[in-house]
Amino acid sequence: MTGQEGNKKGNSVDSGRRALVLAAGLLILSLLPLLWLGRYNVMCIDDYDYGRRVHDTWQETGSFLASVETAWQQNMEFYQEWQGTYVSCFLMAMCPMNFHYGAAWVVPILMIGMFGTSSFFLCRHILIRWLGCEKSGASLAVLLMLFLFYQVIEAPFEGIYWYNGSTHYVLIHSIWFFLLTLVSETIWTERRGCAAACCAAAAVLAVIVGGGNLVTGLQAEIIMALLVLYALFQRRNKIIYVIIPFVTGSIGFLFNILAPGNHVRSSVDMDEGFSAVKSILLSFYHTGVFAIRWTPVFAVLMWLSLLPLLWKFAKASKQKFSHPFLVTAGACCVLSAMFTPTLFAVGMTGLSRVDNIIQMTYYIVVLSVTTYWFGYFSHRHQGENAESAADALGMFLERAGSRMSVACLLLLLAVWVLTADKNTYTSISALRSLAKGEAQIFYEEAMERHALYTDENIMDVEVTPYSEKPYLFSFEDLSEDPENWLNLAVTRYYHKDSVRRAESRGLD
Repeated sequence: MTGQEGNKKGNSVDSGRRALVLAAGLLILSLLPLLWLGRYNVMCIDDYDYGRRVHDTWQETGSFLASVETAWQQNMEFYQEWQGTYVSCFLMAMCPMNFHYGAAWVVPILMIGMFGTSSFFLCRHILIRWLGCEKSGASLAVLLMLFLFYQVIEAPFEGIYWYNGSTHYVLIHSIWFFLLTLVSETIWTERRGCAAACCAAAAVLAVIVGGGNLVTGLQAEIIMALLVLYALFQRRNKIIYVIIPFVTGSIGFLFNILAPGNHVRSSVDMDEGFSAVKSILLSFYHTGVFAIRWTPVFAVLMWLSLLPLLWKFAKASKQKFSHPFLVTAGACCVLSAMFTPTLFAVGMTGLSRVDNIIQMTYYIVVLSVTTYWFGYFSHRHQGENAESAADALGMFLERAGSRMSVACLLLLLAVWVLTADKNTYTSISALRSLAKGEAQIFYEEAMERHALYTDENIMDVEVTPYSEKPYLFSFEDLSEDPENWLNLAVTRYYHKDSVRRAESRGLD
């Protein structure tokens, strides 16, 4: 290597590192308002019903161990009488606010920390191990993808701030992403000790995933079965490392779906789902509908900014990229399967707390499939003089390179900051609520309500409506009717005779 070539390579490495640092800084900067807004988060909705007995135990005994025992006892009763998600129900009973009402600020830290980290490791692993991308380039692409996701997340409240809803879906799906990364690593690593350790950890996590929500559980069963088949035909010496977590996860999933409580609930639930075949067919339709919904201009600009990088690393990859249509079809099937459980159970899609995890999977699929197709096109004519549209695209991306990426990112940042509706993107919305004082006023009024709830001298509680509420805190408030289900949940939690919301705040 000549000195000029060495300097060129060194400059490229330095530029890559600077880009990686800037991407990490952008992501952290965008998450800070969301976490800061979490300082004013409060307990709400199903948190009360699932946490009531644990809260009572904690108030009576002050024992964390006794509270855990109560949560598990309630979990087993739910398993027999209401639902089979034995891990989710236990975790939902252990709501942090049962132990200290002001602890709701930990919820966004936990949910963003788990989902963001697990998504980063899984997507980066796919790009590096399965698609042969360079490590820093893969990290850069995933960091920008995470920035995109958290700005346009389908339901910020359900995926970041609401403990019960985010635990059941986002937290369990985070564990699934960690599990999938571990199982995949057992296939690729050449170190037997590493493979054994990953397999052992995955076997435990598989039981947890099996006891969570059915959307994640079904996806886990499908992908784990595919990995077993892959190992059987391509990595036979690694088959045992994949089969063990597949078996433990399948056993856990069977315990979930065969729970007596599921049959009890279905007998009283008025919602009717579609047949299995119709649910599957409709899943493909809704995949297309939501793909359009989750690809706004903001997402298109991000995708365009990543194209030169993805082409560069796919072209340099040593993978074969032999089956682009098969990979694309398989990815679409895995994504579509995430819509099937709700269509089959209740005959609908669009449950926002479910859509969050499907949306993240969609972005991972788009990033991975785009890279695979680039690998296919860039390797197809190596050693030949043939010309094609794909070759022209490749030449354009190589020439445009960083200039195209920088231009698209600058335009994206302009859209992010200058958009007319300041609630369009989550970080801007959170920052707006903080700057206008909405979050602070909301929290003060929530604490005033809590003071009434905990006043033993007041048995019939009347609370005033919130005068301000952050846009991202989109939960349902109490009703004027004390027999409303949410009012009853709060009534039981604090052992009151009644709880109702006044018609107006009245005169100050």
